[in-house]
Formats: sequence, C-alpha cells, structure tokens
Amino acid sequence: MIFDVLTLFPEMFECVLSHSILKRAVEKGKLKVNLINIRDFSKDKHKRVDDYPYGGGPGMVMMPQPLFDAIEFVKSQGNIPVYYLSPKGKIFTQEMARELSKMERIALLCGHYEGIDERVYAVIDGEISIGDFILTGGELAAMVVIDAVTRLIDGVLSHPQSALEESFSDYLLEYPQYTRPEVFRGMRVPEVLLSGNHAEIARWRRQKSLEITLLKRPDLLKKANLTEEDKKFLREKGYEI
Repeated sequence: MIFDVLTLFPEMFECVLSHSILKRAVEKGKLKVNLINIRDFSKDKHKRVDDYPYGGGPGMVMMPQPLFDAIEFVKSQGNIPVYYLSPKGKIFTQEMARELSKMERIALLCGHYEGIDERVYAVIDGEISIGDFILTGGELAAMVVIDAVTRLIDGVLSHPQSALEESFSDYLLEYPQYTRPEVFRGMRVPEVLLSGNHAEIARWRRQKSLEITLLKRPDLLKKANLTEEDKKFLREKGYEI
C-alpha cells in the first residue's frame, strides 16, 4: 500500500518509519510512504505557505496555492483520494482502518496553524479525526492512521490472527494477557490459561472480553455480533439486552 503524505514537516516521519512493524512493512514491500513537502509547491520567493486570516483573528491560515498544487500533483498520478486530518472529520475507528487497508493508495494532508483555506476543500475527498482534541498539526494523526492501517495489510503482522483478536476487531475490548512467570508478587495467572484446554481458554477469553467491554465501553456492545451464549452471560452481569 502507498501513502502520500502532504506535510510541512516530512522529517517527523523518519523515526516512525524506521522502527518496529512499519519498518518491517517497508522492508517487505508492503508499505511505501511518499513524503511530500507542501513548502516545495509555494510560488512565494520565501516559500511562504501561510498568511493572516481575512476578517481578523489569532493565528495564521495555510494558503490555498501551495495546497492546491501539492494535491493536484498527487492526483495527477492516479485516482488517489486525499484525506485531510482534521478535528472536524469523521472519527477514525478500527472499522475505518479496515476499509482503508483494502485500498491501494491514499493521500493524507497534514494541516497546521489555524487550519487550511476553506477553498482547498474543493480538492479534498474526506476528513479524518483521531479524536475530540486538538493537535499542533496533522502529522501525529497521520502517523496514527498509517500505523493502524498498515498492520491490517496481509503479510505485515507475523501472526495474522493477532489483528482478528485485538480490541475493537469485533467491537469488543481484548481479553487480559499473561506471560511468565506463573506467579509474580503473589499474583497468579488464571488456572484456565495453564490447563491446555483450548475450548475452555477460548470461552474464558470471550467472557473476559465481554466483561471488560461492559465495564469500560458498554456502548460498543450495541454494535458487537453477540451469540446467545454471550447474551446470557451479559444478562447474568446485569446488562439488559
């Protein structure tokens, strides 16, 4: 998969792409990230990309010319949708990550300052928000999207099953995980996980996922694909279905 990232700070991505799963994805040829410096498209002799907002007010606004030219450069290479990382966008979810992972190429536009000139929306295909808070710029949000999407691409994770069992994969939070030692500071690993009984382990994990989701994110249960056994378990915990 190819990401075209339009940014004023391409160097911010170098560290993220040089470690862990993203690094391995690049080495395997599963991921390619084109870092496009918006400033390179400025026609101002000082490569300026921002100006004061009409009507007054604090801060600066990214000018339309460099953004239009940068986006049109990307779109000239094919039918590539451009998503603007914005607090006004659709909230990024695991479901959205799955949909994006099926695409061959997308572009992410990182804003800065007080945002972008409204006219730039004419060449933007959508907006993505990673949550109800404000960042200094869109770079960190773009990194989140790239990471979440890349790990869902076939062949990226060493154990593909991991992506199917993680939190939000089926609108349930993940069950507890344990590793050695069996006892640490008086706290024991649950006996069922040491039993070797895979059916009982699967049942325990499912019920723990239901229990944790009920406790921490009960809103997700309305979207989850619940079995009759799941519903019975939740009713016993006091959840009305």
